[in-house]
Amino acid sequence: MPKTFETLGRPLPPAPSAFSPAWRHVLDRPLGIRAELDRMRRHAPFYDATVDEVAGRRIRIGDHWLTDFASCNYLGLDLDREIIEAVPAYLDRWGTHPSWSRLIASPRPYDDIERTLAELLGGQDALLLPTITHIQYSVLPALVGRGSLFVELHAHQTAHDGGAMVASHGGTVARFREDRLDRLERLLRAAPHPRVICVDGVHSMTGNGPPLDELLPLARAHDALLYVDDAHGFGVVGERGPDESSPYGSRGNGIVRHLGAGYDNLVLVGGFSKAYSSLLAFVACPTEVKEYLKSAAGPYIFSGPSPVASLATGLVGLRVNERRGEALRATLHRLTSRFLAGLRGLGLGTLNTSGFPIVEIPLLDADNADPLGRFLYEHGVFASVVPFPVVPRDQVGVRVQITAANTDDEIDHLLAVLAEAAARFPLVAATGGPDLG
Repeated sequence: MPKTFETLGRPLPPAPSAFSPAWRHVLDRPLGIRAELDRMRRHAPFYDATVDEVAGRRIRIGDHWLTDFASCNYLGLDLDREIIEAVPAYLDRWGTHPSWSRLIASPRPYDDIERTLAELLGGQDALLLPTITHIQYSVLPALVGRGSLFVELHAHQTAHDGGAMVASHGGTVARFREDRLDRLERLLRAAPHPRVICVDGVHSMTGNGPPLDELLPLARAHDALLYVDDAHGFGVVGERGPDESSPYGSRGNGIVRHLGAGYDNLVLVGGFSKAYSSLLAFVACPTEVKEYLKSAAGPYIFSGPSPVASLATGLVGLRVNERRGEALRATLHRLTSRFLAGLRGLGLGTLNTSGFPIVEIPLLDADNADPLGRFLYEHGVFASVVPFPVVPRDQVGVRVQITAANTDDEIDHLLAVLAEAAARFPLVAATGGPDLG
C-alpha cells in the first residue's frame, strides 16, 4: 500500500529532483544493518502509519479499521474519562507548558509526583525527566563517569546508545548476556570504578523479567550499581501478597518489588508513557543521588520540561492506580491469559515465559516478516512486526501487546487471524507455556 503524506489536508510539494552535494553526502550513506527497517518503514502499511481516528482499541488508518495490538497503554488509562476530564483544570491553573528548565523552576505537580512515586516504589526518592531516552543518554554517563558500564546484550537500544555516550565521556563499555553471568563476574573483577550493570526490567520484546536474584548479589559483591530499565513493567507488575488481584502482583510498583528485591546498590528507571499513558519518566534513587543528578544530568539543566497535560495525567493516573489499578491489572492478566492459552491451543509458540502482556511469536522464516505483517493488516490486526536487527534473526516475528482496554471479542479475532496466518507463514510451534496463575 503506497503511503501518502499531507499537511493540513494539502499535499506536500514534490521533493526536488536533485539535492546539493552537501545533502548527497548525507543521503548516499548506506544504513547498514538498519536498511531492512528503513525499507519496511517506507513501504509497509503497518510502519510509520498515520492514525486518523481512535475508538477504544479500534483505530482507523485511511478508510481501514483495525484492532490495535501495538499499544503500550497497558492499563487503558489513555481512554480513562476521569483522567481526561481532570486535565483542563490543570491547564487553567498552570498553562499549557512551564517552559523553565527544571534547574530554574518546577511547578508543584513535579514535587507531588516525585513524592508519590517514592512512596509507591518503596524507595527513598525519585527524579522526573521527560523520557527514558533522556535518562539513558544522561543519567548513565553521570553514574559511570570514567568508570565501567556493562550493558546486557538484549537491553533496549536506548541503553546501548547511552553506552555510546558513556564511551564518549571516557568510560569503558562492555556487553554481557544474562545467561552467562560468570563472564560478567570476570569482567567486573578488573573493571575500574564506578561500575554500573544495565539491564531491562520487563523486556520490551519477550515480556520476561531479569534474573535479579543473581544480578543483585553479583553487583553487591563487586561494589557495582545495578541499573534496571523497567519501562514496560512499571504500572503492570508489582509486589506480591495474599491480597493481589492477579499474579501480576499489587500496586504496579515495578519488577524490583515484584521479584522481592531491594534498592541497595540498585537504580530503578521507569516511565509513564506505557501503563500511565503520559510523557514522563523517572529515576528512583537515594535523595543524595537525586541531588547529584540535578547537577550532572543534562536534561534537568538544559531541556524543556514535560507539558502540563502530561504532569496532570501522570498525577491523576497515580490516584486512579491507587483506587482502581488492581481491577485494571486483573482484567489485563485475564485477557493476556486468554490469548496465551489460545496460542497454545493453536500449537503456536512464543518467547514469553512470564505471562506478562508482551507476547512475541517468532517466524520459522525471517523473510516472511513483511508478508505476515501485510496479512495481519489486511485482516484488521495492527501489531508490531519486529524485523532484524531489532531482534536476532531467529526471533523475527510479530509482537502482540495486550491492554486492559482490549475486549474478549478482539482477542478471539486476533487468534482466528493468527491461525489463518500460521497456515501461510509458519510460526514457531509451542514447546510449553508460562504459568498463568
